[in-house]
Amino acid sequence: MTPVLDIVFSRWTTPILWTLHQFGRQRFVELNRNVGTITAKVLTQRLRQLERDGLVIRTYHPEVPPRVEYEISELGLTLAPLFATLTTWSTTHLPEVERARTTFDTTHA
Repeated sequence: MTPVLDIVFSRWTTPILWTLHQFGRQRFVELNRNVGTITAKVLTQRLRQLERDGLVIRTYHPEVPPRVEYEISELGLTLAPLFATLTTWSTTHLPEVERARTTFDTTHA
């Protein structure tokens, strides 16, 4: 179970895969913008790892200037039901989590 958790739930894996799933094939700058607060260095590292894991496909176009695009692989797409379940869970339960945090912070201040 630990290797699966390391792959799927590392800090930036889920936002990257979700963004590629939602927006489709993207260039690095687009992906960086769509993911949000991730640095270019970390995005590069995560994309390399996701490519190594077979979850992302990197396509290099030998043009001038060179163009690189990233897309979620077929293997990566198999995680879509997991992401959908997480989205449903968060929509249903995040208000409850926020209430619990507020209660905890109030009683343990």
